[in-house]
Order: sequence, then C-alpha cells, then structure tokens
Amino acid sequence: MNRINSLFTQKPSGILSLYFCAGHPTLDSTAHIVRTLASRGIDMIEIGIPFSDPMADGPVIQDAATKALHNGMTLRTLFNQLKDIRKDVNIPLLLMGYLNPVIQFGFERFCQECQQVGVDGVILPDLPFRDYLEDFKPVADRYDLRIIMLITPETSDERIRFIDEHTDGFIYMVSSAATTGAQRSFDEAKQAYFNHVNSMNLRNPRMIGFGISNHQTLTSAQQNAAGAIIGSKFVTLLDETNDADQALTQLYEALQQ
Repeated sequence: MNRINSLFTQKPSGILSLYFCAGHPTLDSTAHIVRTLASRGIDMIEIGIPFSDPMADGPVIQDAATKALHNGMTLRTLFNQLKDIRKDVNIPLLLMGYLNPVIQFGFERFCQECQQVGVDGVILPDLPFRDYLEDFKPVADRYDLRIIMLITPETSDERIRFIDEHTDGFIYMVSSAATTGAQRSFDEAKQAYFNHVNSMNLRNPRMIGFGISNHQTLTSAQQNAAGAIIGSKFVTLLDETNDADQALTQLYEALQQ
C-alpha cells in the first residue's frame, strides 16, 4: 500500500505534516532535515522543489526557493540526495512544486525517479485538472505515485466532488485563497468553509494547510480535517536557526501558544 494511504488508515486524525524547500538553508541539508523531522514525530513531509516563479507561495517560501536555487538545487540533485532516504525513514514523503521543472525533467522520468527513491506523492498547484486526468494520472498510477489536488474556499461543490472522485491519498484544503503564510487565527468564514466541506462526506481524507502557526490554527485544522500542514512557520524558523532540530523544537513550542 502507498505510504500516504497507509498513514491515513492507521492514523485518521491528528496528523502533522511539514513543508520545507529542498536546498534550503544549505544545498546539502535536505536529507538531514527529512531524517530529523521523521525521528521527532512528524507524520508526513512535503519537500519543496524550488522554482523561480512560485505563484501560490508567500514571501517566506519564495525567499527559501530563491536561496535554494542560488545554492544550486535542481531536481536531479534532489533525487540524488534522497536515494538512500528509505534506509531509515518510513513516513510518507511528497514533492511539492510547479509544472515547469517537472516537465523539463520529463514527467515519466520524474515518476520513475520518485518510485526509485521512495517518494509517495506529488503536489503541483498549477497542474490543470483536465491535464491531470488525461495525461498525468495514468503515468503516475503506473508508479504508485499519488497526485494530490488542492481545493480553496472558492472551489465549487461540483469541482470538489469531481476531485474527490478522481484522486487518491488526500485532498489538500487550502485555508484561504491567498498565498502561503502564517496566520494568528482562522476567522468565521474559514470555519464555515471547513464545516461545509466536512458536511459533504467526501471519500478522501483532508489536510488543511496555509496559515497554521500556533495552537489555535493547529487545533482548528486538526478538528476539521485529518490533520494540518505547516510550511511558512517552519521555513522561517529553519532560516533563523539554520538547524532542523532547533527549528522543530521552536515550532513545537509555538504550536502550544
């Protein structure tokens, strides 16, 4: 069974997933960060593929991507860094990025490499759903790779149900239509959005991301979905400390406040 599916079967609630950008803060830090997070209780990891025009990302992740590119991070380098990761890391790993680098690499080759190093899923925010169904899903399925789709408060019920019907793994619920970035709380409109999606009784589990940085937002996400995805807050701490273990300790402290 794909590790993503296995995780949600074994742990249907309270999941914590972290995002960081490959090649940040240093070119060679990627595998160490993965191992640190996995050893300290993180349930799932999203590894960002740096790109020069990350349209869905706020300034924190944009800055991390810029630094990673300046450090020399490429998809080929990333796969080389992950080639031995499954010797001691068992949690689900996803790559998150944009179509351009993946298309340039070659999508089937990309899927082959994911399978070889043990990547379980991929998130491509700018992948059109029609292209996903017709061209990308059949290839990804051959390599047991889950392509995760995003929904926002502006996504129609019809489209949400269509995504639910044609995807597997989990659905990424973006907390707002804005770019990534930490928030202090989720307002009534976001709570109404969470409640509405929950009432739809979807087949796939959901994870809530964008804006989670403290106890209030974490609790709200975990009460309204299978779990939470944290990106900007952890990337900020990683940038400040230059140390994955210290950054994670500070993140855990922030999530209690």
